[in-house]
Order: sequence, then C-alpha cells, then structure tokens
Amino acid sequence: MNFDFMHPRDQLLSIMNRIYQFGMTTTSGGNISLRESDGTIWITPAGVDKGSLTWDDIVRVLPDGTVDGRHRPSSEFPFHKAIYEARPDLKAIVHAHPPALVSYSIVRKLPPTRIVPQAYEVCQNIDFAPYALPGSAQLGQNIAETFARGNECVLLENHGVVCGGKDMLDAFWRFETLEFSAQLAIKAGRLGEVKELTQEQVDLRHQRKHLLPEFDPGERSSAEKAGRRNLCEIMHRAYDHQLVSSLEGVVSTRLDEESFLISPTLIDRQLLDPSEVVLIKNGQRERGKVPSRAVKLHEKVYREHPWINAIITAQPPSSAAFCLTDTPFATRTIPESYILLRDIPRLPFGAQYTNESAVSSAIDAKTPVLLIENEAVLVVGKSLLEAYDRLEVAEFSAGSLIDAYSLGGLVEMDDQAIDELKEKFLGE
Repeated sequence: MNFDFMHPRDQLLSIMNRIYQFGMTTTSGGNISLRESDGTIWITPAGVDKGSLTWDDIVRVLPDGTVDGRHRPSSEFPFHKAIYEARPDLKAIVHAHPPALVSYSIVRKLPPTRIVPQAYEVCQNIDFAPYALPGSAQLGQNIAETFARGNECVLLENHGVVCGGKDMLDAFWRFETLEFSAQLAIKAGRLGEVKELTQEQVDLRHQRKHLLPEFDPGERSSAEKAGRRNLCEIMHRAYDHQLVSSLEGVVSTRLDEESFLISPTLIDRQLLDPSEVVLIKNGQRERGKVPSRAVKLHEKVYREHPWINAIITAQPPSSAAFCLTDTPFATRTIPESYILLRDIPRLPFGAQYTNESAVSSAIDAKTPVLLIENEAVLVVGKSLLEAYDRLEVAEFSAGSLIDAYSLGGLVEMDDQAIDELKEKFLGE
C-alpha cells in the first residue's frame, strides 16, 4: 500500500489509531499533524476522543490561520506551527505520551539507542526541550529551538516526546522506534548490565549484500500467491501483537528447493501487501524489488536445513531484552517454553553480518530459536504458523522471566521433569 496516496485526513486517522491502540497515548492525550507544500497544516482536534476519531474530526489550518473544521485544532497547535517554521524540511509531527519515553522524561535522561543498530540509525538525533506549560508559547519556542539544532526526536521534560519526519510514516517510524528502544532498555536494565554497540559495530549492518541479481519471475503459480498471502497475514499478526515494529522484523517462507518468499526492506510492516513480498530463486531477486537485508542469511538456512520452511527474525521487547544482557533465557522454567523453544543459544553480535555459516550451523531440530546479541530473536519452523508460535511463546516466556528475576530468582525444572517432557512431547 502506498501511504502517500492517502488523503491527509486518512493518514492522520491511520497513525493516531496505531498510537492509541498500542497504548502509546490516552483518550485525551497526544496530537499529530501533517504539513502540505502550500503551508496548510492538517492536525488532530482538541478535546476529541483519540480512540474514535473520524474523517470529519480532523482539522485543516490554512496558511493564513483560518481554521476549517468542526473542532478547534489541538491546544498544542502552536508548537507544531513553530516546529514547521524552524524546520521547513519536516512535513509531519507526532506528539504523544508513550509510557517508556515518559519515564525517561520524568528522570530527564535520554534513552539509549545504540543498543540495536536499526534504532540508532533511525533515532540518533535526540535532545531535551526544557519544561514549559503545555500549550504555551514558551513550550513551542523551547521545542522549536531544539528541533532547529538538527534533532528529529525531542523529549519534553516531564511531559512526553515529539518526533518529526519528511512524511507521516517517517515521523511515526521514528516515534515508534524510540519508544521501542526505551522499552527495551528498561526491560534489559531489570535483567542486568545493558550492552551498547560501538559505531564500528553499528556500521557492520551495511556490509550485508541484499541487492542480489535480478530475474523476471514470469507467470505466478497459485502456490506462490498463497505463500504471499500467508506471509502478509503472519506479518500483520506479528505487528498487531507488537512482536515486530513498523520497520523491523523479517518473515520468509519456503516455496520449493530453489525458491522462497521474503518481506522487503523499508516497507511498513502493518501495510505490507502481497504484491510487495519479494520472490527469491536460485540466489536472484524478483526484478524491481529489494528484499530484507537478512535475505542471504535466510537463503543459507533454507539451503542447509531442508526441514525448515519458515524463518522469522524479530525484536519483541521482552525477548530482545535478553539479547542486550548476559542473563540466561531460562526456558527450563515453563513446560510449554521448553517444548517449543528448547535451550536457546546466544550468538555474538556481528555473526548475522559477517558469519552467516555460524548462525545457520547453530540451528537444528533441537535448537529452533537463537538469540543474536544486540540484534534479534531468530525462530524457525516447519511452517509459518509453527515459527510464529515459537516467536509468540518466546515473548510471553521472556516477559514472565523478567518478572521472575525481579521477584528474587527463579526455580528451574529438574532433569527428571525435562526428561519427561522430552519423552511425552518430543519423542526423545
């Protein structure tokens, strides 16, 4: 789906719905806007339930200040206007009060973003704006001055966050990624010392060769069309359950010995359409499409493990928190966790970029889940549903483990209990 073709009202409704549904603002909190090239600003209204906004609720403010709409523009319209004046390159603004970023604003610390490479690249320009009364001219001035220094993410002291972008999706992606980083850092901090990356490690991401030679696929088989549909359904489901984010998370599914389908790069995960999924065949990519940067890793796994028919790499906050610390992901604590996840090895950061063989060789039928330090959780399955189930169980288990560690330790099942699980459920 091409978001740019949507009317400004529809863009604002779509993004505010995501923000509200994912608990990143409240009924009365938050406001977002979009500026057109002639200076017209479309903005969410003041005093209207964010959970039930309609097309007619969105307010248009003309360049001369005339308000067109049945509501007043957001009470914080002044700072939106001030930001656009300070940064003509910005075309969209997202302001809300997501819980993790509000926590950082209360303690007046910036969340670490150099904990996963993608987060740092999307949100590396961050600073604070000094506190001022919400809706006041002084707050607008404080925020605009912070944006004028080249920042795209601005935390408001004891308030929330404002993110800007070249379009509505760009602003939202930055906002969502920054909140994800804050959640991840807080969860990981409860487990132990949080590992951060060096700039050299962050730059390793660009060593991936995902621009494979192109080929013309010709007529589409029904199996391929079904695979595209199923892949999108799993991706949308993972997004709705916050197991992947708008920009991060890769899903692939095998078609046959020579080909597989994989999600593309830089396409919003919630908006992913079957036509945007990329076909890979004999080391070549479907003409005109750019697959995920993980394409060669997925290709190697399929080639070396004929039993694997689906792979998902993702960063769900609780599971990914274990990627940032040395604390064990103790699967021998919950029967379902051990049955589906088994023991989960941890691979060093960089293996996914420089040593795909090491990642692939770490996988087998008894090791269907991997943690890659400061990167992602990788799960495999005999089907898309099995791989997705493993990802979901990993996230549920990780959340319980984080709480268990905070409660003062955990008790693992003994060897006899594990042997009973292996005999009854795993045929071992």
